Amino acid sequence: MNDSHPTTTIDVALGERRYPVWIGHNLLADRDRWRAMLRGRHALVISNTTVAPLYLQRVTQGLEGLEWSSFLLDDGESHKSFSNVERALQALADLGATRDACVIALGGGVVGDLAGFSAACWMRGIDFIQMPTTLLAMVDSSVGGKTGVNLPAGKNLVGAFHQPRAVVADIDTLATLPEREYSAGLAEVVKGAAIGDAPFFEWLEEHADSLLAHDTALVIEAIARKVRYKAGVVSRDETEQGERALLNWGHTFGHALETAGHYTTLLHGEGV
Repeated sequence: MNDSHPTTTIDVALGERRYPVWIGHNLLADRDRWRAMLRGRHALVISNTTVAPLYLQRVTQGLEGLEWSSFLLDDGESHKSFSNVERALQALADLGATRDACVIALGGGVVGDLAGFSAACWMRGIDFIQMPTTLLAMVDSSVGGKTGVNLPAGKNLVGAFHQPRAVVADIDTLATLPEREYSAGLAEVVKGAAIGDAPFFEWLEEHADSLLAHDTALVIEAIARKVRYKAGVVSRDETEQGERALLNWGHTFGHALETAGHYTTLLHGEGV
């Protein structure tokens, strides 16, 4: 992938509140863009043991002058648990995080969900920024403010609606994404188009081979179109009282299949 494509910005509007979703190249290192979203002096970066060796340094270089620390999860859906939320909250306590602190979620959906829920719990809600590193997280879980953790009884049964301050979707991170994970992300894109955007669905059919081949311009367009669709739904129904429930299409059986396999046999996009 090259960096000749400009950054795409999509605003998620929630009444008088709004936040940007940035999609483009080299965004993790673009501290001038996202650093302005941090309102205080404390930052906790939550990531996992797969993503952190690849990208954590790019983010922490942008935190120069702040009091910050990092907290790493082991990789995998099974680690989206209350015990790890407690560990994340202890990391905030150890940092001395105040009400104007910010949690930065650097990773896929598991990291984003747990980081967002931890931010929602600390002092009854502090800022967080989503930095999704998987296609699935870029097009779905990083946008809309759903956060939470799993229970033995099922996936995402505990959580909170807590919107991020910004979403930083650096598509350069897709270069290190396993092909199976990439395809699972495309499944979520197709799901969104099938629900409510027939022209987009036709576009996906037309460009399927090029998307599977990681055509940069088409990948950016696909992410942007899916995010615009979801942003529109979320703006009309933030807390899933009606229309937003449509976005759960395929999730009832998908989550059941994931749970039955103890989160080891199917990826989320595959289950959906």
